[in-house]
Amino acid sequence: MSILIKGGKVVTAADEFIADIYIENDKIVAIGKNLPYKAEKVINAKNRLVFPGGIDPHVHLDMPFMGTSSSDNYETGTRAALFGGTTMVIDFILQTQGDTLKNALKTWQKKSENKALSDYSYHMAVTDFNKKTEKEVVDLITKEGITSFKTFMAYKGALMIDDGQMVGLMKTVKKHGGLVTVHATNGDIIDALIAKHRAEKKLSPWYHYLSQPEVTEAEATARFSDMLAYTDCPGYVVHMTCEGALNAVRNVTKRNQKVLVETCTQYLVLDASLYKKKDGAKWVMSPPLREKKDQTALWAGISQGLVHVVGTDHCPFNLKQKQMGAKDFSKIPNGHPAIEHRMELLYSEGVKKGKISLQKYVELTSTNAAKIFGMYPQKGSIAIGADADITIMHPTKKHTLSKKTHHMNVDYSAYEGFKITGKVETVLIRGQIAIENNKCLVAPGFGKFIKRGSPQMI
Repeated sequence: MSILIKGGKVVTAADEFIADIYIENDKIVAIGKNLPYKAEKVINAKNRLVFPGGIDPHVHLDMPFMGTSSSDNYETGTRAALFGGTTMVIDFILQTQGDTLKNALKTWQKKSENKALSDYSYHMAVTDFNKKTEKEVVDLITKEGITSFKTFMAYKGALMIDDGQMVGLMKTVKKHGGLVTVHATNGDIIDALIAKHRAEKKLSPWYHYLSQPEVTEAEATARFSDMLAYTDCPGYVVHMTCEGALNAVRNVTKRNQKVLVETCTQYLVLDASLYKKKDGAKWVMSPPLREKKDQTALWAGISQGLVHVVGTDHCPFNLKQKQMGAKDFSKIPNGHPAIEHRMELLYSEGVKKGKISLQKYVELTSTNAAKIFGMYPQKGSIAIGADADITIMHPTKKHTLSKKTHHMNVDYSAYEGFKITGKVETVLIRGQIAIENNKCLVAPGFGKFIKRGSPQMI
C-alpha cells in the first residue's frame, strides 16, 4: 500500500519541520511540503507530532526466571509495544550455563518466529565464556547479525561471569566488531546482604531495596568501565539507576573514554518509597528503584549526553507470580511491565515538563538505539530509503494509565492512575498501518528479525 502522511510536524534527532511523507511498500520515498503523490491511504497529521518508530533495546519476553516466566510472550509483548509507539524491540537470549549459544538461539527463535508483531532482534547473554563459546560469538556477529552480548556481574551460579571471562569476551567482541552490554551490580555484596536480611527475618520488599545499595552499582559500573578501557572494547551499561553509577561513567570521560548508558522510564519517574507500600512487590526489580536525588541525577545525565537511551527492562509478572515472594523478598520474581508506556511517559515527563527537547526525545527513544545497535539509518530515522516505521502522536491529549486500558498481559499497572499528556494515535511499521483508532491491524508473524551491524556511536 502507498501511504501519504500529510502536514504533520516531523521530528528527528536533528530537526523539526512541517512536511508530508510519502511511503511505498515498506520504505519512505519522499519528504516535503505539498508532495504531488496520490496514495491509496492518506493520513491527516495536522497538529500531530511525527516521530521515527520507537526502539526499545531492553525487553524480556517469555523469559524463564526465578521458577516462572515473564507473562508477556512475543505476541502480547510486541502488540503492546506497538500500541505505545514502539516498532522494534531487542530481547535477551539467556545461555544456560554449560550449554551452547547455538542452542540458546534456537530456543529463542522458537519463542519469536511467527509470533512477533513488531520487528525484533536479540542480544546474546553469555553466561559461560570459554574456547567453544568464543567461536560461537564470532559466528553470531559474522553470520547471524547478532552483534551485542549481555553480561551479568550478579546472579552467581546462574548468569554471572567472572572478570577473567568478561575480559576474554571483550577482546573477542572488539576484534569482530560487536558490543558488550552489562548488568552492572556487585553480586557478591548483594548476595551477602540478602543472606544477612533473611537471617534477621527482614523479609519485606523494602529489604530488596536495602540489599542493593547504590555502592553495588557504582562499583560494578566503574569496574566494567576499566575493563572496557583495558580491552578497548565498546560497552553499554543497561538500566542505570543512580547517581553513583552515573558518576563512575562521568569520571572515565576524564581519560577520553566513552561508555554508552541506558536508563529506564521507571528510574526517571518512580522511587524507592513504593517498597514500603503493602503491595511493594509490584515494583521489585533489579536494580531497584532509587531515591529522588537519583532521578535528578539521571535527568541531568541525559542533558549532559552521559545517558544515551531510555529503555524499559520490560519483564512483567502477574500478581500471583509476585506472591511467590509474599513471605521472602528474595523469592519475588524481579521485573515490571512498561513496554507500552515508554514513549508516552517520556514525552509527558520529559518534553512537556521542559526537561528535554523534542530532538533529545527522539535520540533517547529511537535514533541512538538504532546507531548503538547497528541498525541506522534503516531504523531510527525519518529519511528517504529508511524503513517506514513511524509513530504519530497527539501532543496535548491527556489520558490516564491503568491496567483497565493497557494491552500488556499483566493484571496490574506499575503506573496505575498516572495522568499523562501525549497520546500515540497511529503507528506504521515498514509501511503498514499497525495501530489506528485504538486497534491493532497487523497479525502475529508480521514482525521481522532484523540483522544488525557494528555499533555506530563509538
